[in-house]
Order: sequence, then structure tokens, then C-alpha cells
Amino acid sequence: MSFSFRPGLEQVAAYTPGKPAPVGADGLSAKLSSNENPNDPLPSVIDAIVKTFPTSVNRYPNMATPELSEALAARLGVDAQSLVFGSGSVEVASQLIHALAGPGDEVMYAWRSFEAYPILVRAAGAVPLEVPLDAELRHDLDAMADAITERTKLVFVCTPNNPTGATVTTNELDRFMQRVPKHVLVVIDEAYVHFDVDPKSPTGLDFFARYENVAVLHTFSKAYGLAGLRVGYAIARPDVAEALRKVALPFGVTDLAQSAAVASLAAEAELQVRIDTIVEERDRVYAALKSAGLPVFPSQANFVWLEAGESTEAVNEVFRARGVSVRAFAGSGLRISIGSAIENDAVIEVAGLAAAAHMNIQTNRGPQ
Repeated sequence: MSFSFRPGLEQVAAYTPGKPAPVGADGLSAKLSSNENPNDPLPSVIDAIVKTFPTSVNRYPNMATPELSEALAARLGVDAQSLVFGSGSVEVASQLIHALAGPGDEVMYAWRSFEAYPILVRAAGAVPLEVPLDAELRHDLDAMADAITERTKLVFVCTPNNPTGATVTTNELDRFMQRVPKHVLVVIDEAYVHFDVDPKSPTGLDFFARYENVAVLHTFSKAYGLAGLRVGYAIARPDVAEALRKVALPFGVTDLAQSAAVASLAAEAELQVRIDTIVEERDRVYAALKSAGLPVFPSQANFVWLEAGESTEAVNEVFRARGVSVRAFAGSGLRISIGSAIENDAVIEVAGLAAAAHMNIQTNRGPQ
């Protein structure tokens, strides 16, 4: 039997999750391919999950998310009606695309950026508009502004950017917003904002308060360590929020996820200690890889990026042999998530071998 699938579906690539970690010679198995928090949830968060579990599994979750909406609205200083939740921020990004863009409409983003953007755009029948990063692997906001057309409905600005870790500055984003037509929605995707310590970086909420055509994406998957429970949200104007609820996955945020998120908001002081440790480890890994001669770029996220080009696979094999799984983008580079101190030690341990593999490929390639 042969089915006729929707035209354009052949251009949609299935999302590729981070690969499981191999086992190294000493038994180490470090999965650093998915930007996960290496820490278990805090005891108070686990308690909230355990208390919710017996009465939540056999019932549909509360789609109104009342406790989480109230707690988050108070935390952010926004109206609860401006908050729209979904099964991770990636599902909320899908809501935004489906609500604003249809066949023939353009959705713009930098490239390389979050791998799900082109998948979500094409799945909605819209047209991806990819604008190359600049030489420092940062958003080229001037080029993005130049590329906006009458068909552009939505622009994603991922800062810090996944997978390069680079940020835009407040001044750059402000200049960009002044050039963007008012009918184009700019989505500031701040999935990694908690790890950003650069004082020049923008705050999405500030831009949401100043510009009518801004929405902000946040997630509980990264800094809060709830990737397995799937809860993210958008901060949006009432008309946008209403549209998102119309296209949201029904019952997409479980009561377990809602309880864990509320408990996490109440434990932010404890969580900040863990975030600070991840930032310190990120800077330690970056310094070691750079010292080894690897083409690593500064990051404000919970990962670092190696612009390895044609040597990507060779460098990836060095890490795999050590029992470390990283995210390799063929012909482009590798994203290494920050794990526990022991896992990060393993990355640093083979940095010299990885650098040698990289240089060997570059040397043998010869002049271009």
C-alpha cells in the first residue's frame, strides 16, 4: 500500500536527539550531547513531584496551569494572561509558528541556530529564511533586518545561541527592533539565559515591556533541570497569547511538570548555586580546550562550541573513544555540553588528542 503524503513533507528532517554515551576504557560514560543539567532535582522539587504523583497520573492535567501561572507571573512581574505554557519551549515555538505563519509565509532565524527551527517551520508549511551567522558565530542582526520581506511573519533571535553559545548585545537588539516592521513578531529565545553573565546581553522581559511586537521564550529544561518533565513558556501580548492557546497541544504540560516548576521557582536561591557552578565549569572547559589549540568559541550557555569544519568527525571519534558523547554537526563543528566535574575532566583530558586530530585533517587538506 502506498500513501500520498503532504507536499513538502519530504523537506522536513526528523529531529535528531543527542546520542547516548559510549563506555570508555575506564568505564566512564558521559552524555554531553543534549545540553542537560548534570544535577538531580533539588530535594524540595522531588518532594513536590512525589506528592503530586498519586493523584495526577490517571487524570488529565489542569490546562489552566493556575499555580504555575500565578507563581511565574509574580516572579516575572507580568500578567498571568501573558503566559502560555507548552511541552518544553520547543513546543511553544511551534505554537508561535503555527499561530502566525502559514503556507508561503517566512519565518526568519540565524543559521546555524537551534536545530528544531527549520523542522518546525517546514512542518507548519511555512518557508524558512536562514541568515548566516557572522565571523564570530553571532547573529548578524543588520543582515537579518535587511532580509525581512513582506512575507516575513516571525523572527527568532536565539540568545545565547544554540549551538554556538554567542549572544547579541542590548544595543544591537535595540537597533534591530527599530528596523523591524511592527507587524513582524520578534521572538527572543532565552532557553539558556540563566547561564549568561555578560553585562552587555539583553533581557528579554525589558524588550517585551518596550516593544509591542516582542515575545519571549523560556524553559525549565536547562537551568532548572526539568528536561524530562517538559515545561516551557512564552511571554506574549494578550492577542498573541490567545492565538497560541488555540494551537497548543491539549494537556501538554502534566501536573507533575507544573508542580516541579512551582517548587523550582521557590528554590531559585539553591538553584543559583548550581548554575554558578555550571558557569565556572564552562569557563574551565573553554580555557582548557583553547589552551590545547582547539577552535573553541566563547559561550554564555551551558555548552561550548568547536568550529571544527572538516575535522568534526575525527574530533568526535576522539571524544567517543574516551566515553564522551558530544553533539557533532557534520562538516561544521561540535557542541559539548557542560556536565559534572568528572565528565568535564574527561573532556579536558583528551583535548590534546582532539587538537591533534583537528590539525591533522587541516594540514592534510592543504591550501584551498
